[in-house]
Amino acid sequence: MGSDAAFLILLGAFLLIGIPALAIAALVSVGTLKKKADAETPQLINRIYVLEQRLAQMEKSLAALIASPALPAVVSDAPAKPEATAAVGVETPKTEERVLPAEIPSSRHAAADFRAAQDARTVAFSAARPTPTAAWSSAQNARKLEEGNFEAVIAGRWLNYVGILALLFAVTFFLKYAFDNDWVGPRGRVGIGLLMGSALYPWSQWLQGRGYKYFSEGIAGLGAAVLYLSLWAGWHYYLIFSQSTAFALMIVVTAAGIVVAVGRNSERIAFLALIGGLITPMLVSTGENHEAALFTYLAVLGVAVLGIAWVRNWKTLPPAQFAATLVYFWGWYGEFYRDDELARTIAFATLFFILFAALPVARSWQEGDLSELEGAIVLLNSLAYLVALREMLWPQNRWALTVSVLVLAAAHLGAERLLPRKNGEQLRAARVLYAGLALTFVTLAIPIRLDGRWITIAWAVEGAVLIWSGLRVRFPAIRCLGFAMFAVVAGRLALIPIPAGDFLNPRFATFAIAVACFVSACSFGRAAWTELGEQEKTAWAVTAVAANVFAIAALSLEIWDAFGRMPSLGIDRGHAQELALSLLWLVYALGLLGAGLWKKSEPMRWQALVLLGIVIVKVFLFDLSFLEKFYRIVSFLLLGVALMLISFYYQRQLMARKGEKNS
Repeated sequence: MGSDAAFLILLGAFLLIGIPALAIAALVSVGTLKKKADAETPQLINRIYVLEQRLAQMEKSLAALIASPALPAVVSDAPAKPEATAAVGVETPKTEERVLPAEIPSSRHAAADFRAAQDARTVAFSAARPTPTAAWSSAQNARKLEEGNFEAVIAGRWLNYVGILALLFAVTFFLKYAFDNDWVGPRGRVGIGLLMGSALYPWSQWLQGRGYKYFSEGIAGLGAAVLYLSLWAGWHYYLIFSQSTAFALMIVVTAAGIVVAVGRNSERIAFLALIGGLITPMLVSTGENHEAALFTYLAVLGVAVLGIAWVRNWKTLPPAQFAATLVYFWGWYGEFYRDDELARTIAFATLFFILFAALPVARSWQEGDLSELEGAIVLLNSLAYLVALREMLWPQNRWALTVSVLVLAAAHLGAERLLPRKNGEQLRAARVLYAGLALTFVTLAIPIRLDGRWITIAWAVEGAVLIWSGLRVRFPAIRCLGFAMFAVVAGRLALIPIPAGDFLNPRFATFAIAVACFVSACSFGRAAWTELGEQEKTAWAVTAVAANVFAIAALSLEIWDAFGRMPSLGIDRGHAQELALSLLWLVYALGLLGAGLWKKSEPMRWQALVLLGIVIVKVFLFDLSFLEKFYRIVSFLLLGVALMLISFYYQRQLMARKGEKNS
């Protein structure tokens, strides 16, 4: 097939595609003009009504001025009032005055007829025309109907996107058919693609100038897609130019799309350009390790995109750039990372973290708060960076990982401290997010650097410090973090065994420090009890119960181990352990009851009574069955004496209260 035939085929394809496109454009233009005329008609009616009202007022004023020279005399229709009425101070009622002509008797009737005609015309016009309020409401309703018309959205916007996609497939299939039949050579194929993609940009601008906003944006996106595909085919399939040339040209296409988006102030075109820029590394990839080139390109693209998002206040670009950067980073890491690339990879990871943290931080400093999307980026960015550091530094470089985590904590704390100081709730989200991340990183530094029981001790101390700090600054979120730390400590003490040694061993020290932190937090809360809410009071009550539970657990473990290690002197060790355990719980319950009576604390007394109930159950169900002779006698004797004393005390208190009531 000759070149003339190929040209005719291409011309026919263009006509088949171009003529329907022009018809659609004309149809859309007519519909837009009709909608615009329908929306502006009520406004024009309103303006005409106002002008006619002003004209009628001017005619009235002119008629009064014409009639005034011929009406110099003022004659009253009311009879004259007697002098005596005015003399006694009675107020004379006002009467209607009539203006009588002096020279032209018929002028009064002419003016009256003129005014009557004007009034009749005004009334008729008012009945025929809507009031200004009605006209304005009609225009508003028309505008709302146009904006909220689901049919218009589907037909005018989404069908535009689908149509562009269909045209892209049609052109692709046609070109593929032409290429498969050797109608056009490789250079001609790439040239056609580049020419068509470039021609779509001025067509898009022409459509933009005529009001087809969404349609023109779709055409611009179609042009960028055609250019990307053409450049990729020219490098990957036809080897017309090198990889570096294709990469540079794709960067030019991305930059052109961003320039067009900024010039039109179109976030949609910017998003399409960003998508093209993000797929560029995949299009020019050869499957080899090019870390520096890939990450440098992503960093430069990120700086440009985030800078434009900051200037134009566009919200959709940063999440897309952030997500794509994470995909590229971890995809490269899983495929190509080696230990000898540690320093360079950490440098790029740090660069990406700073890049995506800068925009939300700057926006929070300027506006005082973060949107939900920006807050999610701050959180995910910090966690992704932490995971990257942990993957590369653990466990060979624990000190470096610890220092990095502490630096992250300091950075987030600095971001929180630099927020604008204003009253109210508007800063709470950003402040809590930064402060929470700072505390999280400090908390994570503990298990990174410490081992075993030291982690539990450090977390218990940190929980007490957080609660104290939250009370001092009156910030409930910090106190909640402190209680969360206490929950973690309680879980570790209950589930993770700590090696024991001699009496007062590291296990006992860990329990003792944790209990001391719990008790300290309870004392802090008691000092500010009136300022706490009901939920926080419940948290403090649970903390107090946990302090007693772990204190009993620590003492029980030590007593059990101590009697288990005692030398055999004709005494059964197992029985001695059970008896010592019952005595310990009994003594602790009595001490707790005495403290509750002294402090006048009902919760403490109830805890003591519950513990006494546990002792009673143990003595009657377990000690009675398993202990023998001397051990059983001692257990029941001590329990009975203790219960009798407690009962006597409560009876005495009850009688004293009755006596006070009777007196």
